[in-house]
Amino acid sequence: MDVDATQPTAGRPVSPGRPGRRRRGSLAAIFASLALILTGCGLQPATSFVPAAGPGSIEEIPSADGETITVTSKNFTEQLILGKIAVLAMQAAGFDVKDLTNVPGSQPVRELMLSGQADVTWEYTGTAWLTYLGKKQGIPDQQKQYKAVRKADKKNGLTWLPPAPLNNTYAMAVRSEAVDDLGGISKLSEIKDLPVKERTFCVESEFNSRSDGLNPMLKHYGMKRGSPQGVPNDNIGIYDTGAVYSATDNGACNFGEVFTTDGRIEALDLTVLEDDKHFFPAYNGAAVVRTEVLKEFPQIADVFAQISPELTSDVMRKLNGKVDVQGMQPAQVAFDWMVKEGFISEADGVLGSQ
Repeated sequence: MDVDATQPTAGRPVSPGRPGRRRRGSLAAIFASLALILTGCGLQPATSFVPAAGPGSIEEIPSADGETITVTSKNFTEQLILGKIAVLAMQAAGFDVKDLTNVPGSQPVRELMLSGQADVTWEYTGTAWLTYLGKKQGIPDQQKQYKAVRKADKKNGLTWLPPAPLNNTYAMAVRSEAVDDLGGISKLSEIKDLPVKERTFCVESEFNSRSDGLNPMLKHYGMKRGSPQGVPNDNIGIYDTGAVYSATDNGACNFGEVFTTDGRIEALDLTVLEDDKHFFPAYNGAAVVRTEVLKEFPQIADVFAQISPELTSDVMRKLNGKVDVQGMQPAQVAFDWMVKEGFISEADGVLGSQ
């Protein structure tokens, strides 16, 4: 789930012309301002290194020769990996790729896409629906959420390609060694069947107060917060961002709030409980392409039709873990996975930042 989402914005008309040949002055200004933002935040650009990719199962698009396409992404681990996957895919397809990944925040990425300064990104269905399009409630059914977003964003000049299975939404996880002690629990609906003393939760402060967070989740699953027969307030621990994972693993609680594709789930051997009553909104990742660009190069849809089905939540957890746990570079993680899957081949050289 995209946790740094900002306020929704109205769509802007896209500018005409081929990709990479639009509003050069504005693009330069955006690169300059982003460089200042990155410097001020103490972040290092993620665009300085991308291994060179050649064709694999992704074949060159003849009309892409000499054409420039710009790929963008947000600046957290999963988005950096997905962004580099898109960079490598477009490179293998024959484009000259401008790598504008590692942009701080959801809204700047959205503005780059709407204004025509970027052509391709990976976005989450729930983020677009709730944040960019201003809807008040997400849709738990993944296909229904995708179709609703695709239809709504069409008027903004953006085409959503079919989503990946990865669903980066909220979930509750339990340390795996405690599953048997809790009666072999595997579903959220089974928490209410446990003794009250076992209904203990570790959550972040944001999740504690969100409209799609802890209180409505408990209500949805038949438990009342603050009730001696439901979930007493003493059973709930509030933790800083990221500390929930270690607290859950250390047994400070039985059930911790997690994001379903976080690499720490596997590294800490946590078990994600099934949201069997479909409370949490769907946050499937999907490639989004400016419609103008897709009309000129319809084969881009075929490229992502190969990649997206292979990006499951389990695969994404492993890829994220290589960065967050093992310390690998997002570009190298993306490259190794793409080569292993046969989408691309190794080529001489390095694609640097542009």
